[in-house]
Amino acid sequence: MSAHFLFLAEVVLTAGLFALVEIQIEGPHGWAASLPTWRIEGGWTRWLLGSKPLTGYHFYLLLFIFFLLHFPFAIGLLSPSLRAEARILSFMILFWIAEDFLWFVLNPAFGLKRFRRDRIPWHAPAWWWIMPRDYWLYTPVAFALYAWSWTVRFPV
Repeated sequence: MSAHFLFLAEVVLTAGLFALVEIQIEGPHGWAASLPTWRIEGGWTRWLLGSKPLTGYHFYLLLFIFFLLHFPFAIGLLSPSLRAEARILSFMILFWIAEDFLWFVLNPAFGLKRFRRDRIPWHAPAWWWIMPRDYWLYTPVAFALYAWSWTVRFPV
């Protein structure tokens, strides 16, 4: 089996499992709408998060996943390098996009048929055609990082 297939399979599997955890936490109320968490809204959050606020819930989840993905460095399984970092960041970006989409697909309050701009108010302001703007912008970045991690020729 190719390394590329395994990489994408791992992204989808872990994102799906994490989406199921988040469904248990958030229920039908996405983007931590019903959770007791802080929120920051402003120009940079609109630019970075597509009009959604940064919440304490999402901030700490992001940090948790970031450090978890770097754990192999901490225990000596992987040597730090730009190549490894690019692959980790690629995984992380694809993970969050897949997790967000699978949250809707697997959530009994939504499902694929309700994955539409008019049903998802927190994504609606930054919805491009058939999906949120973030999916369009960050997916190519993730694949570019992944491709670079395989093609770079100098030792990094």
